[in-house]
Amino acid sequence: MAEEISFCIRDMMKRPIFQRARLIAGENGGYREVRWVHILEIINAAPYVSKNDLILTTGLWLKRSAASGLEFMRQIIDHETAGLCIEFGTTIDEIPEAIIRLCNDHDFPLILFRQPVRFEAITQDIHSFLINRHFGVMKQLEEFSQKQQQLILQSTDIPAMLELLQHYAEGQIVYLSAIKSNRFYPELPRAEAERINRFCHRKLKNFDQIEEVTVWRMDDAGFLLIQPVICFGQVFSYIGFFLHRPHPSEYVKLLVDYTSKAIATVLLRTQFLEEKILRNQNLLIQDILSRQIDSEEQAQMRMGLPSPDENRYLFIGGMIELAHNVLEVGPERMETMNQDISVLIRTQLSRFQVHHLMMMKNNQIYLLCAKEVSDAESERRLRGSIVQVISAIRKFTERALNGLHFHAGFGRVRPRLLETWKSFKEAYQVIEIAQSVPSMQGCCFYDQAGIFQLLQAVPKPLLQSFVDDQIGTLIEHDRTHHLNLIRTLAEYFRCMGSKGETAGKLYIHRQTLYNRLEKISQLLGKDFFEPERRYCIEMALLGFELLGNRI
Repeated sequence: MAEEISFCIRDMMKRPIFQRARLIAGENGGYREVRWVHILEIINAAPYVSKNDLILTTGLWLKRSAASGLEFMRQIIDHETAGLCIEFGTTIDEIPEAIIRLCNDHDFPLILFRQPVRFEAITQDIHSFLINRHFGVMKQLEEFSQKQQQLILQSTDIPAMLELLQHYAEGQIVYLSAIKSNRFYPELPRAEAERINRFCHRKLKNFDQIEEVTVWRMDDAGFLLIQPVICFGQVFSYIGFFLHRPHPSEYVKLLVDYTSKAIATVLLRTQFLEEKILRNQNLLIQDILSRQIDSEEQAQMRMGLPSPDENRYLFIGGMIELAHNVLEVGPERMETMNQDISVLIRTQLSRFQVHHLMMMKNNQIYLLCAKEVSDAESERRLRGSIVQVISAIRKFTERALNGLHFHAGFGRVRPRLLETWKSFKEAYQVIEIAQSVPSMQGCCFYDQAGIFQLLQAVPKPLLQSFVDDQIGTLIEHDRTHHLNLIRTLAEYFRCMGSKGETAGKLYIHRQTLYNRLEKISQLLGKDFFEPERRYCIEMALLGFELLGNRI
C-alpha cells in the first residue's frame, strides 16, 4: 500500500543493523517518519535538529544532571524528531525512569543499543535506503503525473483520474461531490458505503467549510485524509483517501494533491465549454424580456427543463451589475473577469441544483433561475441558493479581483416562466435602490425593499417636488449653515423621539441636539412630530436618499 512508502521507526527497526537494538519507550510512536539521521551529543539540541530527524547519541548530555537530560528530551520532542537511539557502554549504562515516562507520554520512540555500535554504519545504511527510496518515489510520481496529463488532454473524465489515483495509492478512494452522490474507488458494499456517507455528511454540514488538507479519525483503526478541490476560491468537491494511521506519507499527500488540481482543471474546462454552449440560450432571456413568447410550455422547453409543466417549477429573474473600472483594468481583462464570474455562477447554481440561463450584456449579468417545487420550502431554498451564490461571488471578487464592487438584484419568485420579465424589471429597481441608498446596499430581493418599492415607482420630478415641499427648508439651511439638520431629524425619527439615544447616535452633546431640534421646529413647524405630518416627512427623507443624497 502506498501509505507505507514513508520510512518510519517501525520499518527502521526491521533493518539488519537494528537487530540488536530494542525499543524501550514510545512504542506507540512507531508511525513516526524518518527522513534523516543526525548524531548529537550537546545539551542545547534545539538549533541543530529538524522535524523527522533520527537522533543518534552516546548519552553524554545525561552525565551532567537528570534535569539537563529531561530538557534535552523535551527539546527534541518539541521539534517533532523521529526518535532517539542511545548507545550503552561508551558514556552511560542506564536511563532515568523520568525520561522513559516522558517518552511514553509523548509516544516518542527511545531505542537502546546495549553494545557499542558504529554510528557511521547506521547513518550510511539509512541514508542510502532513504535516497534510493526517494528516487523510486520521484520516479513513480513523475510517471503518475504524465499519465494524469494524458487523461486531462484526452477527456474530462473525472472517474478515470480517481481510478488512476487509486491504482497508484493502492488504497480506498472516496469522491465527495456537492452536486452528485459520493463515489467510491473501488466500489464498496452498500452498507459500508452508507456508513461512510453518514460519517462524511456529519463532518461536512457546511460543504465548503474545509479549505485545506485535513485528516479525520473514523474509528480506532481508520482515518480519512480529505483534500478539497478548489476553483475560483470555492470548494467544489473533496477527495478522500483512507488511512490506517493518522499521518499520511508525503507520497500519498502528493498523489492526492496532484489529483485535486487535475480535477479542478477539468471542472474549469468543462464549465468554460458549457459557458460557450449556453451562450446560445441568451435569446430566450431576450425573448422573455421583450415578451415575444406566448407558450409557457414552449418557454420551459427552450430553457431545457427536464419536464415542462406549468405547476412544477418556481422562477426568478435577477441581475448582477459589475462596477468595472475600464480605464484601469482594460477591456481584455474585463472580459476575462466577466467570464470567470459567469463560470463561478453557473457552477454554484449547478451545485444547488438550480436550473438556470445566463446572459451577459456589457457589465450586467442577467440570470433566469428555475427550481422544481417539491414542498412548501421550495421557494425558501431557491432564495437561499441565490444568497449563497452572491456570497460566493463576493468572496471570489475580494480574493482574486481586488475587491471588484457589484450590486445584485432579484425580483419576486413567480410560478410561470413567462412572467419573469416582471422579475427582471423589479431586479433593476433593487439595484437602483442599493446604488442610491447606503442602508439598502445589502438588499438583493425586491420584497426586501419595503417602502422603496413605492418611492422607486414615483417619477423623479414628482418625487423631487414632494421632497422640496416637505423638507426643502431644511435642505437649504444645511447647504448654507452645515448644521446637519437633515441627518439629525432622520436619526431623531429612528430613535422614536428619544433625545438621549439620538444624541448618542450622532455623537453630540444633548444641548447641541436641543438647539438643532429647536431650529428644525422653526423651519418645519412645531407639529413636525405629529403622526400625519411625520409620515410625510419620513417619506420625504427616504425620497431624499433615493434621489442620490447622503443623510
